Amino acid sequence: MSLSESESPIAARSGVESAWARLRVEAAAAAAEEPILASFLNAAVLRHDHFAHALAYRLASKLADAQLDMMLARDVAEAALEGDTKIVEQAAADMMAVEERDPACRSFLQPFLYFKGYHALQAHRVAHWLWGEGRETLAFHLQSRVSERFGVDAHPAARIGQGVMIDHATSVVIGETAVIGDDCSLLHEVTLGGTGAAHEDRHPKVGRGVLIGAGAKVLGNIEIGDGARIAAGSVVLKPIPAGCTVAGVPAKIVGDCCPQPARSMDQRLPD
Repeated sequence: MSLSESESPIAARSGVESAWARLRVEAAAAAAEEPILASFLNAAVLRHDHFAHALAYRLASKLADAQLDMMLARDVAEAALEGDTKIVEQAAADMMAVEERDPACRSFLQPFLYFKGYHALQAHRVAHWLWGEGRETLAFHLQSRVSERFGVDAHPAARIGQGVMIDHATSVVIGETAVIGDDCSLLHEVTLGGTGAAHEDRHPKVGRGVLIGAGAKVLGNIEIGDGARIAAGSVVLKPIPAGCTVAGVPAKIVGDCCPQPARSMDQRLPD
């Protein structure tokens, strides 16, 4: 199952530039409102010329440790962002997705600075690039650091689309051969896990626009159709057709889905 095609390069660049312009305006307003954080906001956002540079700096400040100091972590992040420019486009789309879907989010600045689900996802994109470059040891180091720092354990080989929101993020697990399509929303304690110990394609393939509720476990090499909705606490062991709502242990189809569940975040079950 392949990820959907991304938007045109021109549109993608325009989206990044508009998101970056808004982020800078929000950072300037926050610095004026709360002068005690002005130095922090300047270092994190305002002193950078491009979104990619600010993103690399922010990731480095979060991921640095005794083995990989902030300067080295920033070099790694910048190498990934330069090596695959789609990462920057995906990061902007993810930021917009959080602001659109999370009613507790009031600005782009919140996820960029503070939301660990957003940080974990962008760090995974860097680790995934390293994995593709054959730098598996460093990719695993970042995976471990992300797990320790943000509570998200995503294998570097897992493929994740853009416009994705990982809300609250704590205890999210994404296996090696998992695929997550564009515009999906995952809540805390979601597991996209395998079955068995064999080295094979063993993890879920999640389509576009899927909503996976808190604590849901999706296990095995099964397909979750576009626009499906998985209720909180469900255990999914079989494929789910597009546009269906499933619930229970084991999960069963309980009705059709609302339009664009990952965007609306509507987790109510049908009567």
